[in-house]
Amino acid sequence: MKTKPLNHLLNALFYFVAFIVLQFVFQFATAIGWYLATGLDLHSAIEHVRQSDYLGHPLAMAVINAIPTLVIILVFGLCRWSPFSRVYIRKRPWALLFWVVVLALGTIIPSEWMIETLHIDMPADMKKVLETVMSHPAGYVVLGILVPVAEEMVFRGAILRSLLNAFDRQWHWLPIILSALVFGVAHGNSAQFIHATLMGLLIGWMYYRTNSIVPGIVFHWVNNTVAYVAFQLFPQTADGNLIDLFGHNERTVLMAVGCSLLIFLPSLFQVAMRIDRK
Repeated sequence: MKTKPLNHLLNALFYFVAFIVLQFVFQFATAIGWYLATGLDLHSAIEHVRQSDYLGHPLAMAVINAIPTLVIILVFGLCRWSPFSRVYIRKRPWALLFWVVVLALGTIIPSEWMIETLHIDMPADMKKVLETVMSHPAGYVVLGILVPVAEEMVFRGAILRSLLNAFDRQWHWLPIILSALVFGVAHGNSAQFIHATLMGLLIGWMYYRTNSIVPGIVFHWVNNTVAYVAFQLFPQTADGNLIDLFGHNERTVLMAVGCSLLIFLPSLFQVAMRIDRK
């Protein structure tokens, strides 16, 4: 392997490690800072963090997740690890972005149905974390706004960009698949791995065609916003089971999957027709 491709692969690995380290370090530091702000001494604050006492406090969870996400956005942006340009927005791709929104809406139910069909459940502790964050309005700022921007900067703007530079253009699907798998693994559980990987394939393809993270941010925003809104409207179905959401009627679930595919396939066609690489 030539030196240049190897350097790009090492860069991709570095960006992933940097993402994990920044998230862990600043989550830990923010959690300690939260308890120090309540008047505890350092030793007591560290003990509370070790026992994960903050898991039961929605606002604390929102803040503890918001600060590391902001740091990741700033670091990847200021260090130019994820280059930012207004070139794509200046093209005014509003029609494409509209269809990206529709495309994202069409993926949610089929993806969830697939996960449930495979009988894969999210671990109870991770489910509790998500539910706690989403139970506070500040949680939407984290999940609906900051996370889409940060994760697209990291996994597409930095990691996928480096992987694409490491391979010839004719092999572009290999970097897209690799970055999608890394994106899935980063979520840390089997249920989210499947959905995140499938989402990563679509977003990765859009990034390759546009050389911009904007379509991915929009797609990601829709996905996370739907999850947040669904939790607010139907907290009793927070486990995400479609059969519960649709009145324990299997036929209704299948009809919902079919309707979603009727949304997904035409919108995918529209995106493919309108998308271009600068």
